[in-house]
Amino acid sequence: MGQLDNKVALVTGAARGQGRSHAIRLAEEGADIIALDICSSLDTTEYEGATREDLDETARFIEKYDRRVHTAVVDVRDLAGLETAVAEGIAELGRLDTVVANAGIFSSAPLHELTEQQWDEMIAVNLSGVWKTMRATVPHLIEQGEGGSIVLISSTGGLQGFPNFAHYVAAKHGVTGLARTASNELGAHRIRCNSIHPTSVLTDMIDHEAMYKLFRPDLEKPTHADFRDACQQGMNVLPIPWLEPVDISNAVVWLASDAARYVTGIALPIDAGALSKV
Repeated sequence: MGQLDNKVALVTGAARGQGRSHAIRLAEEGADIIALDICSSLDTTEYEGATREDLDETARFIEKYDRRVHTAVVDVRDLAGLETAVAEGIAELGRLDTVVANAGIFSSAPLHELTEQQWDEMIAVNLSGVWKTMRATVPHLIEQGEGGSIVLISSTGGLQGFPNFAHYVAAKHGVTGLARTASNELGAHRIRCNSIHPTSVLTDMIDHEAMYKLFRPDLEKPTHADFRDACQQGMNVLPIPWLEPVDISNAVVWLASDAARYVTGIALPIDAGALSKV
């Protein structure tokens, strides 16, 4: 028996990284999955985006747990596309219980050097895309009349500031506000909404040369090992450089489960003590 037997969970950004991990952990606990991803690279990011093949691989992992999965290639900036994908997923799997708004991007520059395109694309994906995911799913949860759990993946950057990430931090602070507001608006429908705030998580979004240079600007060609050492020295209270995606997924499962049935409106750090570091 799993914690989420007979439930259906939707995950955005499910093709790889945290999203894939969330989808797999939810499936391990018995949930069927609606897995959505843009499956392409974006103009302002310096790492390769996920592919359709990545999303198909996520589906194969889910099916290993004898769970059903509905996949769709959709951009969270496209509300009409999201509404279609959500409706098709519910038609195939029968219901919707949990929404995990995970899709996000990362780029960096001092705030006065950010291009308008960098700013606009960040806000469109990391903030507006979260709202559009909620806009496409909340009416179904309300109509279903059985409550539900919405989990928004924010960041420690949704609770504090960081240099060189002004657009990212602004978007993630917005996500925190969305969760707090939604918990108030949707509580009467027994729909819970919470945000999760990870410190650095080792995925393709941060494991690339541009990020290495950001953390080690003193080196001409910093390596993954240089990046790891810089993170370990500067990021967290616990002596680790970063978290693994499953560390966040375990919190997602808890917030989706009846074990957290009275938990709503919280901003949950999974941060190895980063927010308390002095």
